[in-house]
Amino acid sequence: MRAVRIDEFGGPEVLVPVQAADPEAGFGEVLVRVEAAGVNRADALLRAGSYHRAGRPPLIPGLEAAGTVAAVGEGVTGLQPGQRVMVLGAGLYAELATVPAERVTVLPDGIGTLEAAALPVAWLTAWYCLRNLAGLAKGEAVVVHAAASGVGSAAVQIAAGIGARVIAVVSSADKAVWVAGLGANDIVDTSTGDDEQQITRLTDGRGADVVLDAVGGSAFARSLRQIAYAGRVITLANVALEPSTVDTRDFYPKNATIRGFQLTNLMEHGYDPRDDLRELAERTAAGAYRVPVEAVFPLQQAREAHELLERRGNRGKIVLTIG
Repeated sequence: MRAVRIDEFGGPEVLVPVQAADPEAGFGEVLVRVEAAGVNRADALLRAGSYHRAGRPPLIPGLEAAGTVAAVGEGVTGLQPGQRVMVLGAGLYAELATVPAERVTVLPDGIGTLEAAALPVAWLTAWYCLRNLAGLAKGEAVVVHAAASGVGSAAVQIAAGIGARVIAVVSSADKAVWVAGLGANDIVDTSTGDDEQQITRLTDGRGADVVLDAVGGSAFARSLRQIAYAGRVITLANVALEPSTVDTRDFYPKNATIRGFQLTNLMEHGYDPRDDLRELAERTAAGAYRVPVEAVFPLQQAREAHELLERRGNRGKIVLTIG
C-alpha cells in the first residue's frame, strides 16, 4: 500500500511517501480502505517528536479518516465490508489501516467523504468540551479562542446551535469575516487590540460563562481572566508549546471551574466516541452544521499540507485524499 511515513523526527520535510506492507485485521479490529484523512495539530506534534505519545520512528501519522470497510477481524459484529465509515485511530496517512472496532462509526447517507474525514478529532473535541465538560446552556456567553481553526470553527457552530452567545476570537480581519458567517455573535480580532479588553467590553465587565481555550501557553492565563463568576474554562491544547504562567487570584475568587480535555486519554479511560460521532454526522448530513475544509492535498503532498498547517493561516480543516 501507499503511505506517508516518518523515519526521523523533524519538520514537514520528514514526511516521506513510501510503499508499505498491507496490514491485516486482527481480533476485534477492522481493516479500513482510507479515502481521506484529516490533518491535525497532533499530527504535526507527532512528526516533530513533541506529541506526548509520540513513540519512536518509523511511524505513520494520522488520527482521523473516512473510507470503507475492507475486512473485519474475528470478534467484530455490526460491521461488514463495503460500509462507509469514519474512524479514530493511528497510522491513517495510508491506503489501508487497521482500527479497533469501537473506533469505527458507520456514516449516514448525505455526508461527503471530506466532511466525514474532518469530524472525528476537531468536531468531536468541540462537541464533548462544550456539551459534556462545560455544560453550555442557551443564553450563556462563550468565548472561543482560535475560532477559525478546525476546533474553533466547529465550536462556533455547536455553541450557536445550543443558543449561546458566541464571542469568537481570531487573529486577522479576513478570519473575522469568515467566522461571522459561521454564526458568531461577536468577533474579537486580536490584530486590532487586546482580547481581554474587548471581551470585558462585550460582556459589560462581567466576563464570559465559558471560555474554550484551544491555544494554551499565555492564552490560558488570559482565559482565566476572561471568565465570569462561577465561569468554566475548558483547556484542550498548547499550540504554543510554552508554559502557562497563571496567577491563582485570577480564578479562585470567582469560584471558577477549570477542566482539561485530551481525546486519546479520554478514550483510553473508557469513553466510547461512537454515539457522539454518529449524532455529529447525522446533524451534518441534515445541514445543521457546515464542516469547512479549506485545503485538500493528495497523500503524496502531506509535506505541503503540514507546511500550510504550521503557517496557521488555514480556516477550518486540511484534508489528504488517498484514493
